[in-house]
Amino acid sequence: MTSKQTDTPEKKSEVSPKTQSFWKKNWVKNTLTGLFFVGVFLLLRPYMQGDVVEGQAPIMQVQSITGKAIDLQALNQQGKPVLIHIWATWCPICDISKGGIESVAKDYAVINIASMSADDDQLLTFAQENEMNPDIIVNDLEGKWQKAFGAKAVPADFVIAPNGEIAFVEVGFTTSMGLRLRLWWATLMTD
Repeated sequence: MTSKQTDTPEKKSEVSPKTQSFWKKNWVKNTLTGLFFVGVFLLLRPYMQGDVVEGQAPIMQVQSITGKAIDLQALNQQGKPVLIHIWATWCPICDISKGGIESVAKDYAVINIASMSADDDQLLTFAQENEMNPDIIVNDLEGKWQKAFGAKAVPADFVIAPNGEIAFVEVGFTTSMGLRLRLWWATLMTD
């Protein structure tokens, strides 16, 4: 007996890409995963923003950890926006964003508020170790300024327009480019 060979193609155990289910495609899975995380972020955002202040920024006359006087209203009178960045030494997201804040501080006025972190000497050491400008770092050991601005989480960024109004608030990670765009836009906001 001879066996008869047929010319039918062998069945493959793998499904060809053409017949693969739409929902099982990698780009669909990745897109859905991304949308899920964006949705979670948008749901948490109102909590993270807390009861942030709106309208006129609080009067702020403080001293940096190096003893330099910083006056928010005087900075506003120069006709440029000011970035108030509230952060903490123990915050991993703040650690990621500190380089961007330092970059922005080269072109714009920045008040860098270290909230509930350490005493002045420890903050000065932290600033030196992390190549941060200590002349713009304000120690907020009790969290007074975080409460004054109504932020429930760090990092929190407040862009103050030249007219003294809070133009933008961002809680959580923000890119330096995003901050620069907000600061640029705030320059257009005048009375």
